[in-house]
Amino acid sequence: MNDMAEKIGNRIKTFREQSGFTQKNIATYLQVDQSLVSMVETGKRVFTVDLLEKLADLFGVSLKDFEAEETEVRTLSFALRANEIDETDMETIRVINRIALNSRFMEELLKERNLHG
Repeated sequence: MNDMAEKIGNRIKTFREQSGFTQKNIATYLQVDQSLVSMVETGKRVFTVDLLEKLADLFGVSLKDFEAEETEVRTLSFALRANEIDETDMETIRVINRIALNSRFMEELLKERNLHG
């Protein structure tokens, strides 16, 4: 497809692997076919913005992190006591990560304010 699609696909794969999810987990969560997840990760297809936003929340990253160079991103992680992760678990992870991302954002704003105020 193009370089940007490949870059985003690679980042999705990296975040997915760092988070301990399989392509099947992601496909089930996004309600898409697993082959689409595979094609996105190889840059042959792209996800819609809505799906990218869901993934960003799930992985605990910002949308900008999908386009970033291979810089280290602080993904959010925590342990689950389950052998299998279902859609409900993944939605819970997404919500927790969204709260954590908002908390990080607020911390950065407060630091910035203290430096300039």
